[in-house]
Amino acid sequence: MRLQKYLAHAGVCSRRKAEEYILQGYVKVNHQVVTELGTKIDPEQDQVFFDNKKVFLKQNVSKIYIAVNKPEGVVTSCSQQKTKIILDLINIDERVYPVGRLDKDSKGLVLLTNDGDLHNKLSHPSYNHEKEYVVTTGQPISDADLTHMAQGMVIDKIKTRKATVKRLSKNKFRIVLKQGRNRQIRKMVGKTGNKVDILQRIRMANINLGNLKEGKWRYLTPKEIKHLTQ
Repeated sequence: MRLQKYLAHAGVCSRRKAEEYILQGYVKVNHQVVTELGTKIDPEQDQVFFDNKKVFLKQNVSKIYIAVNKPEGVVTSCSQQKTKIILDLINIDERVYPVGRLDKDSKGLVLLTNDGDLHNKLSHPSYNHEKEYVVTTGQPISDADLTHMAQGMVIDKIKTRKATVKRLSKNKFRIVLKQGRNRQIRKMVGKTGNKVDILQRIRMANINLGNLKEGKWRYLTPKEIKHLTQ
């Protein structure tokens, strides 16, 4: 089993975050620091340590899937000092971690899970999972600007993938992305000479925010989980 997968299945963090921790030297195998990604271990024979604490692979752990309506000001990181994090909003004993990011100044749907395989699947752009947002801008936004965003824009020297964009009012629109680059929507709007006032994520794949109140959470339904994990 790959080391980052072991850490994810043990509930330490997501697989992607595990890769960062490995590169930063936080992980040991048999008391030796390992910094090479893709390192394979034998869960039956090898001992794994994270931050000098032994990590045990949990057996028969129930998979958990949660939807949260994140308010502005809360970060989706699992470890942040002096700042409220997404895990502060839920009250369960099991360790879960967020799927993807939603920046501190944005609000809306965040998924939390201990399913490392699903986390990897939903986070990787090759799977084409949709993420839908409602965006309110400081100034009215033109049809030409909306078309430009839909067709793709060069952000940080890389062109964004095509998106579905629909006007809701003179300064509000809905956008559906199949990628999630850092602060992508804010940078796209910024390139039009405008700025984002409110950014809310209302859907990830088949999971809708619906009428879930801000700051609240719920477990996904069996039907939602089945569709999400297929």
